[in-house]
Amino acid sequence: MTDIAVRTFGLVKRFGDLAALDGVDLEVETGTVFGLLGPNGAGKTTAVRVLSTTLAPDAGKAEVLGIDVVENPAAVRARIGLAGQFAAVDPSLTGWENLAIIGKLSQLPRKVAGARADELLERFDLVDAAHRPVRTYSGGMRRRLDIGAALVRRPPVLFLDEPTTGLDLHSRNELWKMIRELVTQGSTLLLTTQYLEEADQLAQRVAVIDGGKVIANDSPGALKDKLGSTVIEISWDDVGVAESAERIVARAVGTPPEREGGLIRIKSHEGTHVLIGVLRELDAGGLEPDQLAVREPSLDDVFLALTGKHAEPVDEPADIPVGSRV
Repeated sequence: MTDIAVRTFGLVKRFGDLAALDGVDLEVETGTVFGLLGPNGAGKTTAVRVLSTTLAPDAGKAEVLGIDVVENPAAVRARIGLAGQFAAVDPSLTGWENLAIIGKLSQLPRKVAGARADELLERFDLVDAAHRPVRTYSGGMRRRLDIGAALVRRPPVLFLDEPTTGLDLHSRNELWKMIRELVTQGSTLLLTTQYLEEADQLAQRVAVIDGGKVIANDSPGALKDKLGSTVIEISWDDVGVAESAERIVARAVGTPPEREGGLIRIKSHEGTHVLIGVLRELDAGGLEPDQLAVREPSLDDVFLALTGKHAEPVDEPADIPVGSRV
């Protein structure tokens, strides 16, 4: 088996004048979790649809386990699992029937397919609803079942498109646990997410995509290290006071800090030294902060620095039409 499970070269996909993918190069190592991080419209879902053979690229090339997704899509589909942004289960069947049928279609023996259905229903806390029609499920329950359906065959490569959308805290933690288990067993996962914590917790490598382009690609730790070892956040309830403080902070650190309303953010490799200097200057100016926090940089800081905006929280129904977002 190749050391690279998923690879794209100069991948391009356009929808009219919109370049959903604009020359995307990615490599996902076998047996790892790769996070594709970006806001709505960044190109994440389009990339997953190309890799899972449900959408043909306009240019470039994509391979899964060394198999070209355009030249041999059937072989690719036999080796992947996919949980998209919408529930792909049959609402007229029960949860157990949905999973068991997928097992049978995957040529699992009847007893093995049934046992796998039981196992996944228990893992995703759906045992009590196992024999109810899926049309009676809530959106979150359908989401959990849909992810379970992608895992029936234990595929070597799994694509999860914003997998925790619609999940409660317990179900999210269970999914994270399962993802880690799959990786220890040799599976490769590519997940798209807007949840920075999710990428930080799970992914060995993260690509930040915005406007169809990959603007950063590194380990979460390396991305955070590039911003400095310490993040200092100083805030005032009065935005006018913060505006005055911004000028003082800029003189103290030598560069303009980030400011959002009453919050001023400073990133530095010399956190303690910088903090003492800034507080001394603010005290001299009579501008005592209302709140002060010192922390390590997060992926949210990375995303803000790279794109100029925070990642947007996801708050939408699970059953979104396939083509509704790029």
